[in-house]
Amino acid sequence: MMVKQWIVIERLTCWRTGRPGIGAESPQPAENCGLGQGYVEQGLATRVAWAVREATNVIGLLSLVLLFSCNSKETRVQQFLLKGNLAAKERNFGQAENYFQEAIKLEPCFADAHNNLGTVHFQQKRYEQALPSYDKAIECKPNFLNALFNRANTEYELKEYYKALEDLDKVIAMKPDTALAYFTRGLVYTKMREFDKALTAFEKSQILDPKSVDCMVNHATINYYRKDFDRAKAELESAMKLKTDEPNIYNTLSLIDLEQGKLVDALRMIDKAIALAPDQPYFINNRGYIYLQLNELEKAEADINQSIAADPYNGWAYRNKGIYYLMKKDFASAERLLKQAEKMDSFINKIYYYLALAFQGNGKEEEACKAFRKAHKRGESLIDCYPSDPKYN
Repeated sequence: MMVKQWIVIERLTCWRTGRPGIGAESPQPAENCGLGQGYVEQGLATRVAWAVREATNVIGLLSLVLLFSCNSKETRVQQFLLKGNLAAKERNFGQAENYFQEAIKLEPCFADAHNNLGTVHFQQKRYEQALPSYDKAIECKPNFLNALFNRANTEYELKEYYKALEDLDKVIAMKPDTALAYFTRGLVYTKMREFDKALTAFEKSQILDPKSVDCMVNHATINYYRKDFDRAKAELESAMKLKTDEPNIYNTLSLIDLEQGKLVDALRMIDKAIALAPDQPYFINNRGYIYLQLNELEKAEADINQSIAADPYNGWAYRNKGIYYLMKKDFASAERLLKQAEKMDSFINKIYYYLALAFQGNGKEEEACKAFRKAHKRGESLIDCYPSDPKYN
């Protein structure tokens, strides 16, 4: 699964933001891997402690400075920054954006304001708008570590994985003891399906932060993807000894049970995860998938719909809704939803296998063959089609 992330906002504090991607049937990322003391993220990742400043201390100090300053340009710039940070802290994003824009009007190359403006966009999942703000922050301040890290997160969300790796390399070059950077690198490699590199990245993060439960869960998740279930379970049991109330542990154990055909155990584990995090849409969606396997279609549909309503950006939920329609033999609806899921996130497990079944049901044999071929290459289907088959030439 993947993980949640911190976004660094200059002069305020780190913000935590969820990754919409991986979810349905895949372990939900755990929280953070390797922050010294101020962070956290899930199924895959988080940010840096050394970049965090106590919001109350900073705001109090800045207020004091402004109180005794004259109304100079610099004072007004700092006032707008402070007001923007306060509005952002209260999640009044429209007002925060206006304040940061006012600061930028006064000081066009004010890197802090550009960085914080990018974070306001990021928090609203407006990644395409966040990216230029981070670009400008880095243009104004080339070694601006917070902005580099934030841009890497944004590139991750935009599926620009190679660019994200480049920015993470820069962060590591400047601050090589940053566990979070290695953790996030692990998330990126996971999305790229380079699981060996992902394991190496998570292991480096664990060396820097040995007691990070988030890192343990993410490392176990990779072993789950590699179908090394015994090792994954052992890692999750070790994590449980450190933090018995971490819901991602039970979510991932549920997925392992599901892969091993232990549906009752899988349901019991996911119910534990939901009891600890009742509003987590990934967990609810995963329970919906288990209900599909149990052929309890009404319960499955209710959970999947609830998950989509809570997080309309999770492609795994649309995949599960597509499976629901496959089971109802509504192949047109299944194809539509599975195509949508694949467009949202091609990483999704067995997406091409289920797409192939939908194409078959709709009589689209050529498209079904292509999808089966993709699923076979990913080790998700025993069925393959070959170009030499006259039927598909």
